[in-house]
Amino acid sequence: MKDRFLDSWRSSLQVRFIGMILAASSVVMLILAYALISVLTQRLIDQKLSAAEQEIDRARITVEQQISATGTGNSVQVRINSARASLTQLGSDGESHAAFEPVIVVQNSDGTQTTSPEGYRIPDNLRSLVAQDQIAYQFTNIDQTNGGNYNALVMGTPAHADIPGTQVYIVLSMESEESTMALMRGLLSAAAVVVVVLLVGIAWLATQQVIAPVRSASRIAQRLAAGHLRERMVVEGEDEMGRLASSFNDMAEKLSKQITQLEEYGNLQRQFTSDVSHELRTPLTTVRMAADLIAADADSLEPHTRRATELMTRELDRFEALLADLLEISRHDAGVADLSKAQLDARSCVDSAWQQTSHLAEELGVEVRFHVPDDPVTVEGDSRRIERILRNLLANAIDHSEGNPVDVDIAETEDAVGIAVTDHGVGLKDGQEELVFNRFWRADASRVRHSGGTGLGLAIAREDAVLHGGSLDATGIFGVGSRFRLILPRTPSAEIDHDPIALELPSVQAELADAPSDGSAEGSTLQATASAASASADLDDEEPESPGQMRKPETLAEKATRSEEESE
Repeated sequence: MKDRFLDSWRSSLQVRFIGMILAASSVVMLILAYALISVLTQRLIDQKLSAAEQEIDRARITVEQQISATGTGNSVQVRINSARASLTQLGSDGESHAAFEPVIVVQNSDGTQTTSPEGYRIPDNLRSLVAQDQIAYQFTNIDQTNGGNYNALVMGTPAHADIPGTQVYIVLSMESEESTMALMRGLLSAAAVVVVVLLVGIAWLATQQVIAPVRSASRIAQRLAAGHLRERMVVEGEDEMGRLASSFNDMAEKLSKQITQLEEYGNLQRQFTSDVSHELRTPLTTVRMAADLIAADADSLEPHTRRATELMTRELDRFEALLADLLEISRHDAGVADLSKAQLDARSCVDSAWQQTSHLAEELGVEVRFHVPDDPVTVEGDSRRIERILRNLLANAIDHSEGNPVDVDIAETEDAVGIAVTDHGVGLKDGQEELVFNRFWRADASRVRHSGGTGLGLAIAREDAVLHGGSLDATGIFGVGSRFRLILPRTPSAEIDHDPIALELPSVQAELADAPSDGSAEGSTLQATASAASASADLDDEEPESPGQMRKPETLAEKATRSEEESE
């Protein structure tokens, strides 16, 4: 129940508004009720005190006269009983302003008390004040002889009679005032409830006039986002809500037209790409056959003609690769790409991709280091697409490694497999982590490429990863290196709780951890250079297996020094 209320409070403007109205009206009614009850209570008390002050003087005079009229031969108890009887008669003759019960107390010289009626107890602090010749009063609880009790106002005054220590008290019951206050509290409580309910009802009706169109707009906006482009709001009236509905409908109409145009344009573009790719296959096949015929008799050609033939063959290879990539990307765009799922070992995909790119590593003298588990790394997926992803990543890393080693790491969890390809070459600038997956994007036109890529490899690789329900992302530091990470679920489109392998460059973190932390110039240089993305990764200093296979990599400190010299 509590969770449902909190959800309604967070998600409903009407609930919050009505809740604030309820809280505010309740506080206002409580303050008003408290003020009214306080004023009424004070008025009732003032009236009671005024009546008691008028009666106490008459009672004192009557007691003094009655005690003087009673013979001194009678006992004190008889004389005060006679005086109290006179007071009782005085209260019942209709001349009294309020009904009261008279009490007479005589303080004896031996410390005892004589009271009329006998055994009646007056509060000690009140008797002490009256004994000091003061007229005092006190609100107290009176115990009745029948066992009950009631709240009363007791006012006392000293009497100057021939009986020393005589005190006269009148006891006025507060029961009628308490009944009046109880009735007033009930009326105020009922009035507060009625007023709060009316205010909440009025607030609900008022907010309903505003919230209903807003909810309608929100619902229709969601349906528009879901593809129902003909949804429109109902226009009622010419007020602000009516103008809002009209403006919303105009906006929806324009958006629908724009979305329709963009969809048509996108469909035409995808269709054009697919048609052109298919149409180019026939003339390309013819040209390929002619080129193969010419290349088959290359020894009989002149040197310049043979060179032209080699260039034509190489460009035909690139053209065929570009056509294949265009067809593949068009299938992804059209949503017709599918998976040929099978249980496979991720290590075999890495081996297959390496066999297709090893010639490029040998040509450039780049060492590729594999860090793979000894046990099989099973995953369900399309081996052709996974190999294509890894082939693109390896070729890209080798191409931009600047002769430095390339590391391939495989890690796994219960629900996913991660493969990372790390190079220690050019790296990436800030903001290029997502741009590298754009179609035909080039990081730097001046970079020398050796693999002859089409510019669609990484874009297709990400589409293949997403098709498996996985991901392909990248990170890098300019001048240090870059790292591409492929994550595949064990089962296509399954949930992945934890990433099996980190995206950060591990070599940079390791060298920064080993850097001096005492503020020395060397440590400061390393830290500043790494954070400024102008350092190189910490690489092994092993000798290459054969001369010319790879150059000795620069350490982080050497790269930092060279970067500072270049900046100067």
